[in-house]
Amino acid sequence: MNDPATAFKNLAAIVDTLMSENGCPWDKVQTHATLKPYLVEEVYETLEALDKGNPEEIKDELGDLLYQILFHAKIAAQNNQFDITGVIEAISEKMVRRHPHVFQDGELNTPDEVVHQWEEIKKTEKSNSHRKSVLDGIPKQLPGLMRAQKLQKKAAKHGFDWDQITAVFDKLDEEVAEFKEAVLAGKDEDTTGELGDILFVLVNIARFKKIDAEEALRGTNNKFIQRFQHIEKEVAKQGKELKDTPLEEMEQYWQDAKKK
Repeated sequence: MNDPATAFKNLAAIVDTLMSENGCPWDKVQTHATLKPYLVEEVYETLEALDKGNPEEIKDELGDLLYQILFHAKIAAQNNQFDITGVIEAISEKMVRRHPHVFQDGELNTPDEVVHQWEEIKKTEKSNSHRKSVLDGIPKQLPGLMRAQKLQKKAAKHGFDWDQITAVFDKLDEEVAEFKEAVLAGKDEDTTGELGDILFVLVNIARFKKIDAEEALRGTNNKFIQRFQHIEKEVAKQGKELKDTPLEEMEQYWQDAKKK
């Protein structure tokens, strides 16, 4: 087995070969923009592997993710912008700078203290000097629930927050009532916004309870898939199709899946 440095060097050489003049026709024409969908896809496939907890799948998906990083770095190098060495040096310097309690003098005893220090150091960095709002720096491309949670967390750090979770539940009741009113009144143009308000408040409740809203919904999605696939299997055993199966029967299979 090669040491990490040699293994990394070998992978970088593969990228160089594929992107060379005599390399792969597909690889050679890629740009940062064309690779964006693949980067997002690899991130979510890695998350799925982590959810499954299968070490081999995690290893494989992390490799795909690493390859994307090398791919982008090679494109930048060809454009005389930066290379993979610059990427590694930049993140190494950043990690040392943002952990003075480890690499310099000082002592922090809790994760919350570390997070607070991290945010304070970020404010002083040149790359963040252009930010005018405390909400700047939260990527617009994040999934909606994740972005909502980060926005709320940022605002809460500056005092824009409820004191008690009971007040958030009151706000949820208010938003649900407004959504019902819009739906029953046939105000279709208002229902989307009102539903968004409900989701935003639910994310706030998750934040109060230190629950990752995106992770919670992903878990529920996976649970739904497992239970629905159980319904499909049971219906198939009866020689039927889903569209020909009464809802009451499918509900019974669903309850059976819950018990398992």
